[in-house]
Amino acid sequence: MNTLLWFVVLYWAISVGIGLYAARYVKNSKDFALAGRSLPMSVVTATVFATWFGSEAVLGISSTFVKEGLRGVVADPFGSSLCLILVGIFFARPLYRMNLLTIGDYYKNKFGRKVEVLVSLCIVISYLGWVAAQIKALGLVFNVVSGGYLSMEIGMLIGAASVLIYTLMGGMWSVAITDFLQMIIIVLGMFYIGWEVSDMVGGAAAVITHASEAGKLAFWPAPTARESLWFFAAWITMMLGSIPQQDVFQRVAASKNENIARNASILGGVMYFCFAFIPMFLAYSATLIDPAMVANLIDKDPQMILPTLIMTKVPMLAQVMFFGALLSAIKSCASATLLAPSITFSENILRPMLPAHSDRQFLMLMRVVVLLFTAVVTLFAMNTEASIYKMVENAYKVTLVAAFVPLAFGLYWKRANSQGALLSIFLGLSSWILLEYQAPEGLWPPQLVGVLMSLTGMLLGSWLPQIGKKQLVTAHSSLN
Repeated sequence: MNTLLWFVVLYWAISVGIGLYAARYVKNSKDFALAGRSLPMSVVTATVFATWFGSEAVLGISSTFVKEGLRGVVADPFGSSLCLILVGIFFARPLYRMNLLTIGDYYKNKFGRKVEVLVSLCIVISYLGWVAAQIKALGLVFNVVSGGYLSMEIGMLIGAASVLIYTLMGGMWSVAITDFLQMIIIVLGMFYIGWEVSDMVGGAAAVITHASEAGKLAFWPAPTARESLWFFAAWITMMLGSIPQQDVFQRVAASKNENIARNASILGGVMYFCFAFIPMFLAYSATLIDPAMVANLIDKDPQMILPTLIMTKVPMLAQVMFFGALLSAIKSCASATLLAPSITFSENILRPMLPAHSDRQFLMLMRVVVLLFTAVVTLFAMNTEASIYKMVENAYKVTLVAAFVPLAFGLYWKRANSQGALLSIFLGLSSWILLEYQAPEGLWPPQLVGVLMSLTGMLLGSWLPQIGKKQLVTAHSSLN
């Protein structure tokens, strides 16, 4: 146990040191937010992949698959990987050409200040669950590798503080460079541990056959209205709800050119989809290797199935590789998701409210917000009982119902206007919140109703002024 802990500490120190070294490239606010819009294809692909391959990919998806099968993980990785592919195909090029600092700037330029503020607040709020999931996972890792010597709470504090250090200093430069290193560790670690566990169960075919016979590979929902609606809602929650997010936009905008922005997003999405199946394979292998352990944890704490398997059934080198990959996944996601909402809040909420200031002062403002946001999400993580998977999935509901329709229609529908965007946000949020309180488990999923009402608001709000204008012109012509 002490050997593993020292390996973890050594790796942690090296990665933090690299992140701090990258801070030397930060000369202004644009460097801090977007790495100077200069990242090559390899680094952008790495940061897209590493940001999304976080705690939910290793611990959340795997434990959900063991309990519910493929049908239970439709949101992630199926929806989330499609999100990145859709961003590459439809959104990367037009957003890159606008040369913006945040995704909130798009809403300001297209729809005005009110829409900018509303959407930016929704984006910032949506990150609470996602970042908290990473902080919670860091606490779990430190608790496991220390043999319980460090509590979950202490582990969360240590993890949050260390990620904060280099994110605070280096911004997107530190995130990008550490992500590149961490992607390599994730890929090598996942392949190695997959090979090690495969030998223990008699090959991948044995695991796949067992999962198929247990009904875990069934994907499509039961042919009922409720099951179909909830399945579809889960799929689009992350597929569409995570498109209007600052971390996705940052990777697009930080690219050296628009072709890299498009191609890296697509490639990162494909890589994420493929590698997300390795933790699922590892966790389900535990049902063959130690069925008693799985039965004990499946309802009590399914997120511990995979770490427990690694700690009790594989040799030290495999443990080092696994926890190295897991820490890489969590750190890359945590740093990115700390940075993204902090920059959005600084640029789109605070900056217009403050008197004229220099770029250096704005850079300091962003760093202060990063610090404060880290404190808030750490407290939130320490006081929530939600699972990692659910925390991440729920994070995207608010942006699904409030931000996706204005973004997509603003880019691809000429009639979209400020009135349509405001009505879209109001109807989307109000209907979603109402159903979450009145009928959270009803026939219609609240977020699906929310996005449909958001669409209705955009159409009505944008069409009605045009119809009214035409009627006035017709009446004026008839009078003449």
